[in-house]
Amino acid sequence: MPAPIDLYYWPTPNGWKITIALEEMGLPYEVHLVDIGKGDQFDPGFLKIAPNNRMPAIVDPDGPGGTPISIFESGAILLYLARKTGQFYGSNEREQVRVEQWLMWQMGGIGPMAGQAHHFLRYAPGRTPPQVLPYAQDRYRNEVSRLYRVLDDQLSENRFVAGDYSIADMAIWPWVQGWEGQEQTLDAKPNLARWLDEVGARPGVKRGKAVGEELRNRTQSEEDKLASDKLLFDQKG
Repeated sequence: MPAPIDLYYWPTPNGWKITIALEEMGLPYEVHLVDIGKGDQFDPGFLKIAPNNRMPAIVDPDGPGGTPISIFESGAILLYLARKTGQFYGSNEREQVRVEQWLMWQMGGIGPMAGQAHHFLRYAPGRTPPQVLPYAQDRYRNEVSRLYRVLDDQLSENRFVAGDYSIADMAIWPWVQGWEGQEQTLDAKPNLARWLDEVGARPGVKRGKAVGEELRNRTQSEEDKLASDKLLFDQKG
């Protein structure tokens, strides 16, 4: 039995990518919670692993050549785990390119755009004072809608995003499953709706998303919420 991978994690779409991958690949792992609402991401020990003060990150004690390796950025972690296990990454270079381009589409497109939509539609209006910014709301809502149409078109000819089930699906699903919070509709996107249900029904996906799920809905005092918002949204370079 290989030594468990140390996973630095909080239950967010980017965190779920890695718990889902670890579950799907059958890799043992140990969770180290990084409470981003309390500022754990700025701990000096964590910054040695993830210098961009973002989770997830991993430390694999059985890295290349048997030497430990630390990795930050969820896309890089997915690629590493896929290469390590030989799973969910295609069996030849052509298949791997398909997986990589949709993984990059998530990293550069649907992730950032859906994240901004969530922020301006859900979080900003609840800040003190409320920040209701119609231009930003429309901008990101509309861009997410466009990206969902791209994804629906791709899934009209493919059961999964890159053909076979892959790390691309593991990267995209955690963001798209929050479509209601992004004020989207699936009425005219039957292929996307089908894919969401099929991926979401996989046992590994269910187990991965359940890791720390109770922490997302914890009750916070108004003082704690203000402090958390400041940590998450008011950081300056």
